[in-house]
Amino acid sequence: MKNCLECTEKIVGREDKKFCSDGCRNAYNNKINKDSNNYMRNTNNKLRKNYRILSELNPEGKSKTTRAKLLTKGFDFEFLTNILKTKTGNTYYFLYDQGYMLLDNDFYMLVKKDI
Repeated sequence: MKNCLECTEKIVGREDKKFCSDGCRNAYNNKINKDSNNYMRNTNNKLRKNYRILSELNPEGKSKTTRAKLLTKGFDFEFLTNILKTKTGNTYYFLYDQGYMLLDNDFYMLVKKDI
């Protein structure tokens, strides 16, 4: 007999079972996957917020907006996931599949990568 990885109760059922219930499975996975410190949690929250803002302003996959509008919604330009430089010299800043490129006069082109 095996014991549950979360509560150590005896497991009844299939031979390859690791948890006695869905609750124990969820609790175990939540513990393993939680952010290990405040810095990580705050960074992930800022990335999530930036992503939501870009998604809201760019529902069609390509649009324009202003720096002021991004800042009003709480966008933080310090947090992104990657930078893409094109052969033509353009620089796109991405949060996962949502990106932006600086245009003239504080305008930004918002784009979405096909994944």
